[in-house]
Amino acid sequence: MADPIHQFEIVKIVDLPDVTIPGLGVIDLAITNSHVAMTIAFAVIVLFLNIVTARASVVPGRLQAAGETLFGMIDGLTESIIGHEGRKYFPFVFTIFTLILAMNLLGMFLTFTATAQLAVTATFAMLTFGLVLIIGFAKNGFRFFLLFWPTGAPLVMRPIVGFIEFIAFMLRPLTLALRLFGNMLGGHVALKVFAGFVVSLGALAAGGGFGLLGLPAAGLSLGMVLGLTALEFLVAFLQAFVFAVLTCIYLNDVVNLDHAH
Repeated sequence: MADPIHQFEIVKIVDLPDVTIPGLGVIDLAITNSHVAMTIAFAVIVLFLNIVTARASVVPGRLQAAGETLFGMIDGLTESIIGHEGRKYFPFVFTIFTLILAMNLLGMFLTFTATAQLAVTATFAMLTFGLVLIIGFAKNGFRFFLLFWPTGAPLVMRPIVGFIEFIAFMLRPLTLALRLFGNMLGGHVALKVFAGFVVSLGALAAGGGFGLLGLPAAGLSLGMVLGLTALEFLVAFLQAFVFAVLTCIYLNDVVNLDHAH
């Protein structure tokens, strides 16, 4: 049975000379399967949105309906969580959502899933966390630290609760990155394992004799593959949506700081 982790290996497709940048060290500029997967995802999004906007009509077709559904869903999400200022942050949330969704779905068809790489999910998480910090300080100044001073708690408990809130806040990029990474990695590993069972047990049954006893197990494994595939398509969407929801929640904390305290 093939190694289920092999599908996540970074492979150089076009090797380019390394570049040395002072302070950063040696940077490998080689084009890898990860670069290709992310580029394809970006191109698919741009092409999809261009088709949707170029062929927009009063009676929407399937692509336009899908595009308007995604647009309306994220627009409603930012407004319902962040409030009337949510429209300002819609472009960022929509971009994050569509990129993650495209990478997740393309991973079901390609041999490489970009969001199953911790470096990719960590980049999305740090972009989100960085934006929250920038908006927090730009909008509130040093009042940003009121986020860690829960006025609803008894005075004697505020330092302890505030410290816990601070630790939880600093762990947000880690949990964002690990949640997406873990779900995509685990799902694809499970698919690979059960697919390997189908091949191995099928080959055993092909030899005849007692090997035929492997046919029921191979059929069961095939059923698991089909079920997991359907589940993975659902998870691909849900993980992108959850990332967008958490992004809105984190932005709401700093945008509406006065309302929270």
